[in-house]
Amino acid sequence: MPKTSDTADDRSEERRGGAGSVQSVDRAVSVLEILAKLGEAGVTEISEELGVHKSTAFRILGVLENRGLVEQEKDRGKYYLGAGVLRLAGAAAIRLDISQEGQPVCRALAEDTGETANIAVLDGDAAVNIMQARGSAAVTAYNWLGRRTPLHATASGKVLLAHLPAPRRETLVTRKLPRFTEHTLTTAAGLREQLAAALEDGFACTSEELEIGLNAVAAPVRAHDGAVIGAIGVSGPAYRMERQLLPELAERAAKAAADLSRLMGYAG
Repeated sequence: MPKTSDTADDRSEERRGGAGSVQSVDRAVSVLEILAKLGEAGVTEISEELGVHKSTAFRILGVLENRGLVEQEKDRGKYYLGAGVLRLAGAAAIRLDISQEGQPVCRALAEDTGETANIAVLDGDAAVNIMQARGSAAVTAYNWLGRRTPLHATASGKVLLAHLPAPRRETLVTRKLPRFTEHTLTTAAGLREQLAAALEDGFACTSEELEIGLNAVAAPVRAHDGAVIGAIGVSGPAYRMERQLLPELAERAAKAAADLSRLMGYAG
C-alpha cells in the first residue's frame, strides 16, 4: 500500500472531525487487527502495514495505549494488544454466554408464570433486553427484544442500577429522571430507597412506571465471581400481574436468576 503523507492539513482535518475522524477510527481499528494478526509489531512495521507516515502510526498507538488497548515492551519498542482488549472481549463474551445459557431458563420462567420473561443487561445508562420468551397468557405481548429501557422505570433496570458501584450508581440516580407515567419515580431520594430495598430483598418490582397497565419484576443474574451481569424478570398486564401478586412472582424470578447464575458459574 502506498504511504500517505502526514501533512499539517491531514492533522488539521483529523482535529476538525468529519471524514478525518472517521479515517482515524478506521486506522485505529486496523492497528488492532494488525497486532492481532502479527502478535507484536513496531511503529515502522505498523506504519508500513497501514500505508501511513510513522508519526501518524505513533499518534494512533499513543491513543490506543492510553486507553489500555495496546501495550509496549519498553526495551524492544514492540507493541502488542493490551488488557483493555481482553476487557472488551470479556464483556462481549459475558453477553454471549448469558444469551446462550439463559434461553432455557427464560423459557422455563415464562412457562411457569404464563407471562413474558426477559433477560436484560446494562448498556451504558440503560438496560437492553437480549432474551425474551412468552408464556401461555402472553400471546399478544409486546416485543421487548433489543429494546433499551430506562433504569429507573423498569424492574430489570432497578436491579442493574442497584448493583452498580456506588459512585456510578449515584451519578445515575441524581441526574434528571424522565417521567413516563404518573407512577414513574422521579426523585433521587425515592429511587435510592427502592434500590436499597432491591438489594435487601433480592429483587425489584415496578407498577405501571414505564407504561400504564404494565407491571414487572426482576432479579439479579451473577457471574462466577458474584458480579451482577444481568437481570431476569417477568412483565405483564397489571390486571393479571396485580400489585399484591408481585412479591410472589418476584420470588419465581429470583429462583430463575439463581438457576441462571449457577449456569454462569456462580456457586453462592
